[in-house]
Amino acid sequence: MKKVKVLSKNNMVFEETEIPKPNETRNILVKTKRVGICGSDRHILHGQNPLATLPRVVGHEVVGVVEEIYGESTLKVGQHVVIEPISSCGKCYACKQNRPNVCKELVVFGVHEDGGLQEYFTINEKQLHPVNNDIPFEKSVLIEPLTIGAQATYRANIQVGDTILIQGAGPIGLCILKHAKLTECTVIISDLDQTRLDYAKQQGADITINIKNSDLISEINKITNDEGVNVSIDAVCTPKTFELGTQVTSPAGRVVVLGFAEQPAQISQLPITKNELTILGSRLQTHQFKGVIKHLENGAFDNFDLVTQQFELNDVIDAFKFIDENPTEVRKAIIKF
Repeated sequence: MKKVKVLSKNNMVFEETEIPKPNETRNILVKTKRVGICGSDRHILHGQNPLATLPRVVGHEVVGVVEEIYGESTLKVGQHVVIEPISSCGKCYACKQNRPNVCKELVVFGVHEDGGLQEYFTINEKQLHPVNNDIPFEKSVLIEPLTIGAQATYRANIQVGDTILIQGAGPIGLCILKHAKLTECTVIISDLDQTRLDYAKQQGADITINIKNSDLISEINKITNDEGVNVSIDAVCTPKTFELGTQVTSPAGRVVVLGFAEQPAQISQLPITKNELTILGSRLQTHQFKGVIKHLENGAFDNFDLVTQQFELNDVIDAFKFIDENPTEVRKAIIKF
């Protein structure tokens, strides 16, 4: 079988290996069908992910078909499954707080262990969620990024009537938007690219702000009569957008951060203390898969045509290059197996 491995910075190669056999620990053999290319996969390739270990088969947005089962299982051969890409120790403080996504010994599929850019892989069934076989793979491959959006809105504790700002109309910003709009709230989304903002409007954004032409703080003050937004979610993930999040949020509001930037942000204590802001990190997801799958199967995301490009496995290196060179043309690119 073929697999695609990042050996070192900007060095991605194909390898031929034997199809693995399921065993007692990794009891399910999955045949890969689609893999979404995430920004974090590109960061691993370009040596910009401080958490990844190399060499590594990347890919954590994965949907496949159960090919073989070792022993007893609730799953069946031929069943469509989506990968939950985290495994935890179950013993540390975070796990005891029911937050395995930040486990001290966290292992992420495609980051700390080999991921989905291979034709077959074995995994423990605890990390597999069945999906209705009638749902196209091009739709079910979006489940994992949608769980990131679900986690961010869960962490934000969005309430009916809240006004939300999402900075960034890229794939994760759009996934946050789709989940925010499941609650009766007003969603503002900002970006530099008008095409992305137009698509966000189609997907339910109430107000869009092109920060290439407008000052974000001034626009938010106009929209909210100087109160600020109740929730600010940063899906751009730069020091500057983190700073802006604290500056545009109302008293008693929440600021949710998804970024891994190691550069410090210049944030004053005054707005945090004066407004008693709650600053929250949001990483991966905690128990969000079942809810996302239910929404998907019930049609809540039927019009969410996030996938803009599909590449064959043999063209995966070109796919990464295309995304790097044409960022405004790509909402989500996926690899077909």
